Amino acid sequence: MFEASRAKAIERLDNFIENNLLEYSKLRNFDFGPDKRSNISCLSPYITHGIINELEVIDKSLKKFSFSKNEKFIQEVLWRVYWKGWLELRPNVWSDYLIELNNLRDQFKSNQNYLNAIEGKTDLECFNQWVNELKENNYLHNHTRMWFASIWIFTLELPWQLGAEFFMQNLYDGDAASNTLGWRWVAGIQTQGKHYLASEWNIKKFTNNRFQNIKLNENAPPKISEKTYTLAKKEFNNPQNVEEKNLLIFENHLSFEITDFKKSKFEKIYIVSNKNENRSIKLSEKLVKFKSLLIEDQKQRLKDKSIDCEVIDISEIQNIENYYALYPAVGENLDYLNSNSLKVDFLYRNLDQLAWQFCNKGFFNFKNYIPKIVSTFN
Repeated sequence: MFEASRAKAIERLDNFIENNLLEYSKLRNFDFGPDKRSNISCLSPYITHGIINELEVIDKSLKKFSFSKNEKFIQEVLWRVYWKGWLELRPNVWSDYLIELNNLRDQFKSNQNYLNAIEGKTDLECFNQWVNELKENNYLHNHTRMWFASIWIFTLELPWQLGAEFFMQNLYDGDAASNTLGWRWVAGIQTQGKHYLASEWNIKKFTNNRFQNIKLNENAPPKISEKTYTLAKKEFNNPQNVEEKNLLIFENHLSFEITDFKKSKFEKIYIVSNKNENRSIKLSEKLVKFKSLLIEDQKQRLKDKSIDCEVIDISEIQNIENYYALYPAVGENLDYLNSNSLKVDFLYRNLDQLAWQFCNKGFFNFKNYIPKIVSTFN
């Protein structure tokens, strides 16, 4: 479903804008099955890795239709920016999640209910199909992710942390912010007391009655967390002048040629690969390969432009001197830098510098600033 190249990402983007964008807001909540995805863009695996970026997608959509006709699509594109900003201002949510996950792994490693869930052997046909689809295609429709998480938490009564891990292990578009905060939201601890309960009628309606006999717990109370998180005081400032140093690129910025720093002169670009041995959450073989192919695609495009570049393992950063790094965001790559006490001069995207200041509250507050964010760059 997802070919690992910028050329294929652009092709998919152009095709969606031209043929399916107009109907997006009307049809986006329907999951017609893995072979019928024309009602949604399926761009998230590319956006997550920076193969294409949000502003590129929004710009092309606005060349086709007005902001008012595009508003729902633009909001969905910027959800990931919002989740990232929210987590940047509360990074302990991620570190606490990893601690909780580590404890739960031991508790549930032999739990039959958990093993049935990750093997797609539950009593729920729809859930089992989604497990297989996730492993096969490394992707699920966004609405289906909500149903999946709700069934996992409230019907199968499994910890949300293990479900979030299962997604991160398999999703091509998994990132620490969207995934962790999305699962917290379904559970009812992201917005305290407000959870998402999947219902039989909703699944039937939005899957065009593909599934029958869906017995769910539709009356479960939200999960409760005693933890609260205060806003961290963080600055996302870039240096006045970007000197001629080396540059590190992580897996979220794999199209240097469309970054805000494409015109800056760097001595050499190092594309950083983060293998499973350095990760808290071990990725599936298919996901590791997908990331590896995207890295190779970026390397080839840089070489085609006669830019000196090299792919290195994250453990080799210690051997490099005098460098900047495109900011990897809260997650596994930043964890590695912090745990190895590597002091890095980060370069932040203009979009994040603007948008993240509006992520201190809920998405509905952030939504009010979307016209300002879009007009700043268009």
